[in-house]
Amino acid sequence: MSIKSLNNPFDGNQSLIHSKHCGCNDCSGISEIHVNRESVAATTADVPDDSEAMLDRAIESAVVRSVFGHNDHSRRSFMAMVGAGSAAAMLGSFFPLEKAKAAVKESLGKLEKTKLAVGFVPITCATPIIMAHPLGFYERYGLDVSVEKTAGWAVARDKSLAGEYDASHMLTPMPLAMTLGAGSVQQDYIMPAVENINGQAIVLHVDHKDKRDPKQWKGFKFGVPFEYSMHNFLLRYYLAEHGLDPDQDVQIRVVPPPEMVANLRAGNLDGYLSPDPFNQRAVWEKVGFIHVLTKEIWEGHPCCAFACSQRFATENPNTYGALLRAIIDATQYSQDPANRAEISEAIAPRNYLNQPVPVIQQVLTGRYADGLGEIKDDPARIDFDPFPWHSMGVWILTQMKRWGYIEGDVDYRKVAEQVYLASDTRKVMEELGYTAPAENYKNHIIMGKTFDPAEPEAYVNSFDIRRG
Repeated sequence: MSIKSLNNPFDGNQSLIHSKHCGCNDCSGISEIHVNRESVAATTADVPDDSEAMLDRAIESAVVRSVFGHNDHSRRSFMAMVGAGSAAAMLGSFFPLEKAKAAVKESLGKLEKTKLAVGFVPITCATPIIMAHPLGFYERYGLDVSVEKTAGWAVARDKSLAGEYDASHMLTPMPLAMTLGAGSVQQDYIMPAVENINGQAIVLHVDHKDKRDPKQWKGFKFGVPFEYSMHNFLLRYYLAEHGLDPDQDVQIRVVPPPEMVANLRAGNLDGYLSPDPFNQRAVWEKVGFIHVLTKEIWEGHPCCAFACSQRFATENPNTYGALLRAIIDATQYSQDPANRAEISEAIAPRNYLNQPVPVIQQVLTGRYADGLGEIKDDPARIDFDPFPWHSMGVWILTQMKRWGYIEGDVDYRKVAEQVYLASDTRKVMEELGYTAPAENYKNHIIMGKTFDPAEPEAYVNSFDIRRG
């Protein structure tokens, strides 16, 4: 339970966020056996202990946070100066707080479940799912979410299929594959929100600075985090466009993201296409350099997503709706560059990414060292956009077909529309005051070539290098 997020927002002595320097039990990693019981009691005494009171507190917190632009330092300074009672009275004079509470409760409906387990793999692509915990976005919608750090994608998939996770951070191809029964048992999954766009890179070992032409990569060993990943499909696409057969001319191995840098250092890999912060971490540790950002392969490509089983959404519609609102709200908050420094601090602690803040900031702000002696400025190195374009799903399915991960006839549009719930996302975005695309399909440009989602089979057959 993210207790701090449910502290009294009118109390200047209480923080509402976890951060890199947070002293709480979760962030410090201190064992419960060493925690001072009186300190814990003092911290939790003012925290609501039933779902309705939690929701009331979450709404109060959301309103107060908004008034202070989500700057907790400013909030605490003001509350300490004027006092909790005066501050509450001042807010009540111009904002109908009780009416807001009633309206939110009516719109959400009674939550079937409030305690949820949501899995995440510790990468910056999961920023909205992670930061929604320390910054209070789950509590805002009456949810008590435990974000579960997960070693890799196979574990995330298996725990999701087993029902150990109510929902999870997934790679955008995963719910498509799980729904088709590709690589796992078949179970219908839905993906109502993309987490991030862009946010990946091809990294090479520092010994290969003289091999910038992919035609020099024959015999190289590359790492990707999972077979059913954008990393795998973008690396394959990039290699094939440079005349290399990814199954014949190089080796592609599945390596969990946290193990990428160690394998590069040990010489087990010549390079990898990985999520951050492990691209930047290779530069930080002087064992690798950034060859190319994946946004240069496909500007605006999807990477990671929020997904759950169709069964969970059907059996818990109000809880599903509240969770989706929290994720979309957090994703939009992550989209604003002005919030990236705060977010970097919030997701750095060991129970989240366990990375140095400067490494995370280089990724999220786009001002970074490339390992080749230059400092780059690219604010779009990673971005956050929740809208799950059906056309993105169709493209992913074409690559699964191209490389033999699925066989036979594929109803590309039907599968993409079943899994990528663009209508749900659009509805929630508009309810929350955000602008959503009016259409679900569009053309995409990948390495200068246009992908038309209306002609998927012709697209698959247009490639000289493919399986089958």
